[in-house]
Amino acid sequence: MARKLRIWLIFLIFLNGYVSLSFELLVLRQLSFWVGSSAVITSIIMGIFLGFMSMGYFLGSSEKIRINSIRNILSISFIVIALFAFLASSFPLVTEYFMRLYSWGITSSILQTFIFSFLLLSIGPFLFGFNTTLLSRLLHKYNTNYTGNIMAWDTIGSVLGSLLTTLLLMPVVGVNHTVILIICLASFAAIVTRPKWWVILLCTLVIIPTCFINSDYVQKKQFGILVNNANSTISVSKQLDDTRILYMNGLPMSVYNPKTGQNAEYIDYLNQHFIYDMPRDKRRKILVLGAGGFTAGLKDDYNYYTFVDIEYTLKDISEKYFLGTKITPNKKFIVQDASQYLKNTSEVYDLILLDVYSNSFQVPEGFITAEFMQRVKSRVAPNGILIMNIISSQSFKDKYSQVFDNTFNTVFPYNAQRQVVGFANPWVNNDVANILYIWYNRESDDRIYTINKTPVIYDRYIK
Repeated sequence: MARKLRIWLIFLIFLNGYVSLSFELLVLRQLSFWVGSSAVITSIIMGIFLGFMSMGYFLGSSEKIRINSIRNILSISFIVIALFAFLASSFPLVTEYFMRLYSWGITSSILQTFIFSFLLLSIGPFLFGFNTTLLSRLLHKYNTNYTGNIMAWDTIGSVLGSLLTTLLLMPVVGVNHTVILIICLASFAAIVTRPKWWVILLCTLVIIPTCFINSDYVQKKQFGILVNNANSTISVSKQLDDTRILYMNGLPMSVYNPKTGQNAEYIDYLNQHFIYDMPRDKRRKILVLGAGGFTAGLKDDYNYYTFVDIEYTLKDISEKYFLGTKITPNKKFIVQDASQYLKNTSEVYDLILLDVYSNSFQVPEGFITAEFMQRVKSRVAPNGILIMNIISSQSFKDKYSQVFDNTFNTVFPYNAQRQVVGFANPWVNNDVANILYIWYNRESDDRIYTINKTPVIYDRYIK
């Protein structure tokens, strides 16, 4: 085999492996906020991805495919891969897909993932496997001993696609630019395989809308996207009355009006009843897990605050575009996973606000377990208060609201309350609302009053 041809084929095998893993990781990132990143969701995506890829391996070995036509087939295949990568990885298009499903009443994350995967994660993975088999056939035509090389270079491409995409490209250049890069690489593979005018034209027709939809200018001007990295897609919108809404991954996280000082209703409730009325006999320590727009205790410049969030750009974005001002010096921001922070710190806090369940689209499964709640509980100081804000059915109309309540009551059986904030009508079909689970770290008394023993007259006046 000519050395030039061998290098070309191996390069395409490497590129095919690189693009396939990068494409899969981009999809997992874009879907993570809408359907979560649980083992169930990941297994659906990976299962369908690998299933269709195996079909491609099988059909690529068909004897009906002539060796002389492989280059044309490969070129078209890479173009189709670029097209589906654009459709499945561009955040505005993914957002439109999920909003459509919700408007049609399809709210199950499992069903949403299955539909998405069959529509947009079938053709691309099929062609990845198909391409690998076709490229292998070309190599074997000249040398039947290249099986090891084929597997090695395909795996090397996949490994680099995995590491570079998650560790370098998405965090540094942004998810939108990573999408553009992957589609350009697939288009480049198509052109290199068959450098004809029609191939270049088709690649151009895919690349132009990709660059347009995923450009910083369009994402900021048309969609208001300010940050698009490995963790989050963040935007800020301004209403006519100057109310500002901070969005993360397309969903509202915080509300603030600089003219009136109003925030989201549950934040105003927390500020008024738990923070701004704190006695000033000492400076208390307050921990906020899930920083949002830093509106919890916004006007409090006395107590000590620690905001923890995994998204490192939140503070700068909030100060510049959302709050329009710097947060006060008594507040510090730590970039870390909430569970890891609780595990590593020895600090205890007078008030902990857990605000990581801030939408009904995705539930962070690691944060609703009894084990995590025990970890939070251990960081509440004596006589301190823990508040969890969740969005769920106020009258326990679904299993999630029931089981969450069971879990909370198992970990916090005493001195706890459940407070509905804002909308409160248990008689309507959709009674989802902000619900505060509140626990007071006081000495508990597990006695009950019975007809035989009711010392309430003494208990009522005990200080």
